[in-house]
Amino acid sequence: MAYATGPASERPGPGHPASVVVVGAGQGGYQTAASLRERGYRGRLVLIDDEDELPYERPPLSKAYLHGEADETQLWLRPVSYYARRSIELVAGSVTALDPDARTVRLADGSVYGYDHLVLATGATPRTLAVPGAGLDGVHTLRTARDAAALRSSLGAARHAVVVGAGFIGLEFAAAARRAGCEVTVVEALDRPLARAVSARTAEHFTRLHRREGTRLLFGRGVAALHGDEYGRVAVVELADGDSLEADLVLAGIGVVPRTGLAAEAGLRVSGGIVVDSRLLTGDPHISAIGDCAAFPQVRSGNLLRLESVQNAVGHAEAVAARLTGTAGGYRELPWFWSDQFATTVQIAGLNEGHDTEVVLGDDPDAFSVLLFRAGELQAVESVNRPADHLAARRLLDRGVVLDPVDATAPGFTLRGHLASHRGGTEVPVG
Repeated sequence: MAYATGPASERPGPGHPASVVVVGAGQGGYQTAASLRERGYRGRLVLIDDEDELPYERPPLSKAYLHGEADETQLWLRPVSYYARRSIELVAGSVTALDPDARTVRLADGSVYGYDHLVLATGATPRTLAVPGAGLDGVHTLRTARDAAALRSSLGAARHAVVVGAGFIGLEFAAAARRAGCEVTVVEALDRPLARAVSARTAEHFTRLHRREGTRLLFGRGVAALHGDEYGRVAVVELADGDSLEADLVLAGIGVVPRTGLAAEAGLRVSGGIVVDSRLLTGDPHISAIGDCAAFPQVRSGNLLRLESVQNAVGHAEAVAARLTGTAGGYRELPWFWSDQFATTVQIAGLNEGHDTEVVLGDDPDAFSVLLFRAGELQAVESVNRPADHLAARRLLDRGVVLDPVDATAPGFTLRGHLASHRGGTEVPVG
């Protein structure tokens, strides 16, 4: 589709950059542009993306869109008229070069855009299977609307789906494939699903859930090769131990790689992502990086952290827009995440960077919360089908309310009750 271009912008406000170019129109890139206009920025605003699509939401790609409960227009963050009304120039093209000295970006078609400030919201690219046969038809990744459209089309005819990787994307797709009537096998190299993301207690719940819904889960197994039929379409997944799985659809859900090439070639620091400070600035004061591609200092530990979440992308975008329009301060938001699988929702507040104590709230095996502590301090809360716990946990962690793990085991303890009893109570420094 053709992208809309808004009318010429007005003169920017005092102290505002004359022009802002945003590379990447995912959630973070879109939100940067939207927040700048909401904050009164009147300079030239260009949003560049290599997908020829209006900016859209990604979470429904592995959920409602795959289920056929949403179409392409329902994924759009805003209709085309929004960008014209707010003088946001949408440019479909791939940025191939960044010149920090000239403050320009060059696109594959040779066009050049100058900037007073540049925001890199380049996102990430899915990892692909590094095995023979990975290029066969019927082998997919899931990151873009085009990926999701191909998968949704394939699900209608597929009978045997194999998912490589039991992370959130892999399990969400497995749930969608089961709903579509496929036989589904998930192959995971580690000993449980979501091993890097959640506690063993929460992982055990998702193991039971998927097996109850008819999904076959194989842990501690790797993929050696994919084999095709006479038409070049995947037919068999060969495992490292010699076993074989029938498959006419394969999804590689083995993580992503941040898109840092532009930054690295321009001499910006890259270490697990484009390195930024607490203000989300790179080493160049005219360049910020946000969202999935950015490695930023975690507010509690100070360790460089890269997060893949809508909340993180939106928070980063709003922080950059505030800075560019004159509001000082750094990014200090509490991370939170969610995933829907079948009729189950898991919501995670905080960040588990290693815990030594777990406290489980709730006796229902399908509705509980796991409180994760390290050295007596609450780090994160995983809530399965307990949304009230999640909201209370976010407030507790945001406000730094002290919670002793022993107190959390007391009869009748609830997170909401603890929060209510500590309104304006003691706060834990988080700097």
